[in-house]
Amino acid sequence: MSETPTLKRCTWALTSQQYLDYHDREWGMPVHDDRKLFEMLILEGVQAGLSWSLILKKRAGYLQAFDGFDAHKIAHYDDGKVQELLANPEIVRNRLKIQAAIQNARAFLALQSQYGSFDAFLWRFVDGQPIQNAWQTLQDIPASTSESDAMSKELKRHGFTFVGTTICYAFMQAVGMVNDHIVACFRWQEVQLSAR
Repeated sequence: MSETPTLKRCTWALTSQQYLDYHDREWGMPVHDDRKLFEMLILEGVQAGLSWSLILKKRAGYLQAFDGFDAHKIAHYDDGKVQELLANPEIVRNRLKIQAAIQNARAFLALQSQYGSFDAFLWRFVDGQPIQNAWQTLQDIPASTSESDAMSKELKRHGFTFVGTTICYAFMQAVGMVNDHIVACFRWQEVQLSAR
């Protein structure tokens, strides 16, 4: 895809081709697929203390190492599998984050059976509709909100880890629960229209 100079974008998207592609194709688009929601929650948790560009670089490695983010498989990972993951250079080799993914897979499956879907559980924090923000600059965008506070609290109550309010807000931005493209960005309106 060739970059069209006339298109205005959120400035963070201009730092690499990888960011540009992610910004233009995914970030802020409403996601309702449970597997995809689970993937993004795990990746946002892994990103804690690291850069999102590193996570994007390792995303393909994660898809492979974590069985395509199949929660049923991840929930049954044992110590041998943890050791295998700790030796895998294609992912972030952090024991706590690997164990969190396993714990979160189990919590995810429990929530799915309780609410019918992970989607139904998550989207109630925004009343089923994306919050359409109208930020003028990146500096205007908050790191967390009352909605992400509530989501974080509930996820923790249900046994999830690495789901602090800042992680939850980044997740909400990624899966389109909030539209945090700045108003001048060409994606702001596209994302808004896709939510209708």
